[in-house]
Amino acid sequence: MSYIGIPFQRVDAIKKVTGQATYVDDILMPRMLYAQVKRSPYPHAKILRIDTSKAEALPGVRSVITGDCYTKRCGLYLEDKNFLAVGTAKYRGEAVAAVCAETPEIADEAVELIEVEYEELPAVLDALDGMKPDAPLIHPDLHTYKVAPIFHPKPHTNISHHYKLRKGDVETAFAACDVVTENTYYIPHVQHVPLEPHSAVAQYDLDGKVTVWGSIQSPYAVRQALSTAFDIPLNKLRVISPYVGGGFGAKAGTTLEGIIIPLAKRNPGRPVKLCYTREDEFENSYVRQGLHAKIKTGINKDGKILAVKTEFVWDGGAYTEYGVNITKAGGWASAGPYDIPNVWTDSYCVYTNHPVGGPYRGFGMCEIHFAIEQNIDEVSEAIGMDPAEVRRINGLRPGGITGTGEVMEVSGFHDCLDQVIKDIDYGTPCQQPENPHKVRGKGIAAGWKSPSQPTNAGSSAIIRMNEDGTYILMTSGQEIGQGSETALIQIAAETLDVDPTLISCRFGDTDHTPYEWQTVASRTTYCAGNAIKLACEDLKNKILDLAQIKLGAYKRELEIKGGYVVHKLYPDRKVPLSEFALGLAFPDGSGVGGPAIGVGTFTLENNLNVDHETGMGSHPAAFWTIGFNGAEVEVDTETGHIKVLKMCSCFDAGKVINPLTYTCQAEGAMVQSLGTALFEELKLKNGKILNKSFVDYKIPTADDVPELIVKYVEHAEPTGPYGARGVGEPLMVPGAPAIANAVYDAIGVRFKRMPITPDDVLRALREKREQEAM
Repeated sequence: MSYIGIPFQRVDAIKKVTGQATYVDDILMPRMLYAQVKRSPYPHAKILRIDTSKAEALPGVRSVITGDCYTKRCGLYLEDKNFLAVGTAKYRGEAVAAVCAETPEIADEAVELIEVEYEELPAVLDALDGMKPDAPLIHPDLHTYKVAPIFHPKPHTNISHHYKLRKGDVETAFAACDVVTENTYYIPHVQHVPLEPHSAVAQYDLDGKVTVWGSIQSPYAVRQALSTAFDIPLNKLRVISPYVGGGFGAKAGTTLEGIIIPLAKRNPGRPVKLCYTREDEFENSYVRQGLHAKIKTGINKDGKILAVKTEFVWDGGAYTEYGVNITKAGGWASAGPYDIPNVWTDSYCVYTNHPVGGPYRGFGMCEIHFAIEQNIDEVSEAIGMDPAEVRRINGLRPGGITGTGEVMEVSGFHDCLDQVIKDIDYGTPCQQPENPHKVRGKGIAAGWKSPSQPTNAGSSAIIRMNEDGTYILMTSGQEIGQGSETALIQIAAETLDVDPTLISCRFGDTDHTPYEWQTVASRTTYCAGNAIKLACEDLKNKILDLAQIKLGAYKRELEIKGGYVVHKLYPDRKVPLSEFALGLAFPDGSGVGGPAIGVGTFTLENNLNVDHETGMGSHPAAFWTIGFNGAEVEVDTETGHIKVLKMCSCFDAGKVINPLTYTCQAEGAMVQSLGTALFEELKLKNGKILNKSFVDYKIPTADDVPELIVKYVEHAEPTGPYGARGVGEPLMVPGAPAIANAVYDAIGVRFKRMPITPDDVLRALREKREQEAM
């Protein structure tokens, strides 16, 4: 029986729905201390003086720290971040001091007693302004920061990375095109709003061992960053991440963990806990970066796009350690899933005095595709051709060439396009409602994404067999709600040919579960899955080595099937796998083998860096996941309200490990993209967040969820486990532009900015009527 491609029930479901799953905020330990943070009220200010004496004198306060105590910077890609502000505060809400006390109430009171004197500095509140030569420098020492060699900050500017892509000759191509268009778009900051806010506990033992419990997507990456920041040897730093209540990228890097470690070190043996409020979550965890996009496109009347020239300017916020990688990812994907012979892209990551930008589901792809896919519709209109046909003409086929010069070996672009056209009934005009003030429209959009990860972004796995023939699978591919625990068990079950219920999974403990680079980039099923498959094959090989002794047969004559070692020619000769769990014991007292353990490691052996000057490379990505969304909307022209009636999704998943969890991922992606398209925006004024609660920051509710149709195609990924490639993030990418294109189809107004609010609709309709009356 195959365990791949079947709708297996999630293994964590019962624990989560009954409340048995343990999250960090559930952790209560003896003699626990509670931390709280003093934060800057200014977007940019020099710290002149911090007086902590009153806080230190408050009964119940154990320790007070400031940034001057811990000046070493850290960061996974660009070491630009301090956990407590050093010298200057670079955004409203940045931590400048922290306390720990016997109770949360005392900690809150102590923070209010800390006195900070500031000198307010000119702030950079727009990324385009931040690029100007006379802009205030947020990181004047940028040229001294340690940075990964694939990123290129521009010294003495606010540009922390400039990614360049140069394919062909765009200017010559533009001159030969029938039509050339130019369009600009803006995508604002949004928040991840995971169900569980950030929480962490740190404990410093007397032998120098530091243990951190955190709501963390990537325990090993966080361990590395914290080790660097505090000069803690890796064998003395343990990071544990239990179940995580949603991440979407917000919990990929370090946030509050670096605040509590110094407090724990000052209070040996006593755990220190810090939990963000929802307001803290909006301001002090990562936000999705804002983006200014400009696209110039050259197209012929036959629908062939010959050239595209793009500029992306990313608002990276006060620290851009993750932002530089998003900027790179956006740059190399800037042509979209299209075969365009001439491409020129400049993608800039810019420091501003806004909250810290970081990874968000899609890793820049949702932002750039809001521009790319509306631009496709606009250039289609310019030549009088249906947008679906323009996509069909230019979409990447097997053997096509990406913007970076990579040959696409596998592509389900056209199959996905056909499926979404069918599911949204694209060729049939919408049935308009009887209410004359309501109009309907349809739109489609494509999207693609690859994992933005280095070659050494390795995965490893261990599987061990128990005496009764059950198994413990150990991985650090983190379960953050996406269903990876279930999918990885199914991969192990398929490889071992045993029932998935016989396998239990352990994850998220750097002292006990093996190395995993990060749970990001839609890479867990692919990378961790490959490592697990190899570990299971290693275990099978060791079992067969023993089985040939026990059965008196050649290894080539044996196979593992249905929980047994079976002789291929004589199926009645079989032995339960459990008999090999501890090796073999012989009548004379001797033995061979020992406990049955399989080990697997995987890395991206074929990934190659792109050229810095041209952005070109033969194989910069492990794989590309491509697909489509379709949307049907209804717009009320009296109120401006947009109701999404239907959304459909079709992606090339390579091979779907679990159709049930795939469907859940796709449905969640469409609803999440609906939220960014119509509701979500982090409203900033002078660096201050004006809507840092669910009262003012709106996300979709059950009432907003449309009819959802999920399909997929399967063109196997040659390097993936059983042909699978990652899908969790790509599924969200085309949703917002599909909705925007549907709104245009309904009312004939193009929105270059998200979210598209009722006020925006009414204003645009009024302006349209005024222009038509002229």
